[in-house]
Amino acid sequence: MKRLSVLLLLAAGLAHATPATYKIDPNHTYPSFEADHMGISVWRGKFNKSSGTVMLDKAAGNGTLEVKVELDSIDFGQDMLNDWAVKPEFFDAKKFPEAVFKGRLAGFQNGAPTQAVGNLTLHGVTKPATLQIKSFKCVPHPMLKRELCGADVYTTIQRDEFGLAAGKDFGFKMNVDLRIQVEALKEE
Repeated sequence: MKRLSVLLLLAAGLAHATPATYKIDPNHTYPSFEADHMGISVWRGKFNKSSGTVMLDKAAGNGTLEVKVELDSIDFGQDMLNDWAVKPEFFDAKKFPEAVFKGRLAGFQNGAPTQAVGNLTLHGVTKPATLQIKSFKCVPHPMLKRELCGADVYTTIQRDEFGLAAGKDFGFKMNVDLRIQVEALKEE
């Protein structure tokens, strides 16, 4: 009987330590950005459509992440600028419809990642990128009774490195701050 109890406890521990897959909730995920406007103001905007998956193994301190953002969903809060940004002069969203980040979760502290290290593909160009995870928390979803994780993620890119140099000759700075508030629900 004692052996059976030990085996059951061990099995429960192994079941708890298995990696889990989470689907990003597009209704609770908010990819946003800040970009210079000739050094006189900061333009802010967001993307309205995103998707992705996270594989997380808290016990082992590892995981992977893939996030896709639909570029034609850009929203500066100004229709004319939104229309321009998806044209060939900038994103060329018909040719390059998505920005994609693929990477691994890293820097675990107390079961939570502090970074995602991988590659960002934007406008047909792939570059290394490190996302800083400023906050990360998982809780039981009150209605769906599955684990829900959320994070606040930051990074800065140089948009001209991705072939997006519009405005550079007019003095626009090329750095763009990205911030993504993301929530993902554990798959059943």
